[in-house]
Amino acid sequence: MRQTGILSVFSLYLCSRALNDRQMKKRYIILPLLCICTAMTAQDNIKTHRHSEDSTDVFFRHLNLNEVTVTGVTGDTKLKHATAPVSIVTPQVLRATASTNIIDAISHQPGISQLTTGGSISKPIIRGLGYNRVVVMSEGVRQEGQQWGDEHGVEVDGSSVGSVEILKGPASLMYGSDAMAGVVILHPQAPLPEGEMRANVSSEYQTNNGLFHYSLQMAGNQNDFVWDARYGEKMAHAYKNKYDDYVPGSQFRERTGRLMLGVNKEWGHSRLTGTIYHLTPGIIEGERDEDTGELISNLSSLTSYKKALPFQQVKHYKAVWDNSLNLPSGYLKAIIGYQQNRRQEFEESMDEYELYFKLHTLTYDIRYITNEWNGWKLSTGIGGMYQKSGNEGEEYLIPDYRLFDFGVYATATKSLGDRWTLNGGVRYDHRRLHGDELMEDGEQRFTDFSRHFNGLTGSIGAVCNINEHFNLRLNLARGFRTPNMSELASNGVHEGSIRYELGDQQLKAEYSLQADLGLDFTSRYVSAQLALFANRINHYIFTHRVAEEIEEGYLTYAYTQGDARLLGFEAGVDFHPIHSVHFSNTFSYVDARLTSDDKYLPFTPAPHWSSELKWELFHHSHTTVNHHHTTDAAHRSVFNNLYIAAGLDCYLKQTHIYDVDDTETVTPGYALLSLSAGTDIQIKRKKVAELYITADNLLDKAYQNHLSRLKYADENTVTGRRGVYNMGRNITFKVVVPIKL
Repeated sequence: MRQTGILSVFSLYLCSRALNDRQMKKRYIILPLLCICTAMTAQDNIKTHRHSEDSTDVFFRHLNLNEVTVTGVTGDTKLKHATAPVSIVTPQVLRATASTNIIDAISHQPGISQLTTGGSISKPIIRGLGYNRVVVMSEGVRQEGQQWGDEHGVEVDGSSVGSVEILKGPASLMYGSDAMAGVVILHPQAPLPEGEMRANVSSEYQTNNGLFHYSLQMAGNQNDFVWDARYGEKMAHAYKNKYDDYVPGSQFRERTGRLMLGVNKEWGHSRLTGTIYHLTPGIIEGERDEDTGELISNLSSLTSYKKALPFQQVKHYKAVWDNSLNLPSGYLKAIIGYQQNRRQEFEESMDEYELYFKLHTLTYDIRYITNEWNGWKLSTGIGGMYQKSGNEGEEYLIPDYRLFDFGVYATATKSLGDRWTLNGGVRYDHRRLHGDELMEDGEQRFTDFSRHFNGLTGSIGAVCNINEHFNLRLNLARGFRTPNMSELASNGVHEGSIRYELGDQQLKAEYSLQADLGLDFTSRYVSAQLALFANRINHYIFTHRVAEEIEEGYLTYAYTQGDARLLGFEAGVDFHPIHSVHFSNTFSYVDARLTSDDKYLPFTPAPHWSSELKWELFHHSHTTVNHHHTTDAAHRSVFNNLYIAAGLDCYLKQTHIYDVDDTETVTPGYALLSLSAGTDIQIKRKKVAELYITADNLLDKAYQNHLSRLKYADENTVTGRRGVYNMGRNITFKVVVPIKL
């Protein structure tokens, strides 16, 4: 493994140099070539690896990951047969990750970023595209919670998520409009096997913002009747960093509940799930005292968990009826969901809201998927939604509106022997929006208007399993997205993003054409991935700053559009030169520009390199032989699955900005060091608890993420620094106690 070790050290050197290298554009192609070289040299060294083959080996488990069934592409398929790039976040990774919300927990995946506003609000960004270009699926239906807003997060309890699939690239074929960038599928925890009953208690504490979280769950499966009940609470005071100290308005409180009841039979299953999500986040205004430069606060104590003006109150309710019927030639699946989202903003009084949106959403999806015969597998379906949104406050940002859409699609998958898998499909979508007129103080605030959109999309792809180690993937997909109501008709102050927004009713629908090329190498000891993509988007919609000041104290931003193209890649290599030690590196890069005037698209993620060195001290699920010693002693130990890890997240300087009218500013590069450890506690070979400790931003680096909305808050007149900085050093303690009833 000497050659791979040398190459990995060289990759560390290259990335450290890139932090200060102004010629990053000329060098970014080196890393993909490096990963390929590492994979090729590692293959020759596999023969010299003398360790036993057992399930404790990191890459033996990674090899099994290829056999995992994913659902987000064109129905159920094994990961190694997926033509589009898919990332999987396992339950173990989710439990071991320190985060403040579910999007924060998955944001370290290659090609994934998050647009943040404080600690409680994160929006997923896939390969430089976000907002309504990413569909989030939860409980089997698309999550609809007014996701057009900068400070509108994903209203899902992270502790109820069992695993995550991330589909990168246009997925309009299966999910319709808005899935142009990709799909984040939040899978609930699977029902228990027949005859089992279990409970689970988990708790978490974070030192920086005093976050305290607990979750209680009980689930069972008796006589084919399944249930799963969960309740959780989370609270945090203001977070702090080295430059701003405590940040007023970053405190939040969350309360969640989930109940699933259903039956599992030979004919299929039927399950009814209800969820409740309440979030009360503060609003970070970033106002400063002109003399001292300190942030102005309405709280008597910044370590208080009490809410303070201004703040939001978000309530999301969801009911989902999930049915699956087994048929002789396949299965029929039908999911119907109802969601209600209530968002209130309190600015002057704790009891009276100024802004109040109420959104009703009814979604449906009916699909039929055949069993495989002669290498063929077909699926067809119809899906859509109806939305109704109303204003019930005294202030307005968007008009009352109604939305109706539907789509029909068909896909086909063909296996050619053991090596080739081909798939493709076509879809037609229709969407209609109607905005209502509003007169305010004798003046017209919103006009009455209707828009109709039609979209024809499709995809075709192939994957070649060259041998047991190499997979080659190629996919070509056309995406489609209609403008949302905020882009079409905004006319008001958006307190959460500290700006006045103006929509444009004449905006056209976005269309994209994306090509993906991927190469995967997997073995017991080495894995490497390279994913290249090129995306062309017609009528790309974005905001830009305008000189006119409509409301005093707020910058004005207007929606516009133009043709765009995005090029980029994700590359990674993961290996361990000795047993139970592995070293992983990933690098993500996207270059996004407007083709008309060669200007960069706003809010493009900075190039990101992530590295982790992990040592698994004890990881034994059964007695094995290794170096002539049995592992029975490990079973007698109190600790099992014990690991320690060190990580480094390196974000390069982002100079690719949309600088017209000071819409964006350059973001300096920075590196964040983390340490983590975790273990199972067992007594008499029975697991009684899981413990995790994570120290993020260990060196207490003061930094601003390029996608943080707080970068553009007021300037500190004393230091000359603009905006609010991200969270400083944070240590997380987490315990999970499983109880078998």
